[in-house]
Amino acid sequence: MKKYVLKNCWLVLVLVVSLNSFVLANEKEVSGHSSGHHSEEGVSPDTALSKLEEVYTGQKPYAIILSCSDSRVVPEYIFDAGLGEIFIIRTAGNVIDPIVLGSIEYAAAHLGAKLLIVMGHEKCGAVTAAVNHTNESINITAMLNAIKPAVEAMEKAGEKDNMVEKTIVENANVMVKRVTEESSIIAGLVKEGKFKIVSAKYFLKDGHVEFKK
Repeated sequence: MKKYVLKNCWLVLVLVVSLNSFVLANEKEVSGHSSGHHSEEGVSPDTALSKLEEVYTGQKPYAIILSCSDSRVVPEYIFDAGLGEIFIIRTAGNVIDPIVLGSIEYAAAHLGAKLLIVMGHEKCGAVTAAVNHTNESINITAMLNAIKPAVEAMEKAGEKDNMVEKTIVENANVMVKRVTEESSIIAGLVKEGKFKIVSAKYFLKDGHVEFKK
């Protein structure tokens, strides 16, 4: 019993530290005190080569980030992360489908990632199109349909002011819920206390990330 408790305490600590590391990394990036992974001057050839050699034999990312494909939203820059540190999945509107779920399961079950951040962002074009019920091609419509539950939830709640931005937050929350509903592997890891999922929103104007409390 003691061993079980200690093991669980260690896992909780790992999960908390992992999330806090993202919060701190983003704060440093916004304040201009990043580690220099992505500075304007770039990384020295020696440093880059050393890192490539380090990750050549395998990867051990400590977290997974599901974010939007928007070219202004680059997780490595946002969280000041280097090679092999975070496993990134990007789709328009940060939507979930079987391929995305399979990628999440792979990173968690086979690579050992302990944390998933589902991150929407300010002024998301995909969410804007979904809110406006835009008519698009079959494939784009399929993507927008994945965002519909968040739109409908906001409409049902009677939200009118700042509808797009509120739906962006709700959409990330919906995707978080879908991960455990549609993946028995991830649901099992969460239940055992070995994996944590959080939603977040990235702000384009100043680069900061707001995590759901």
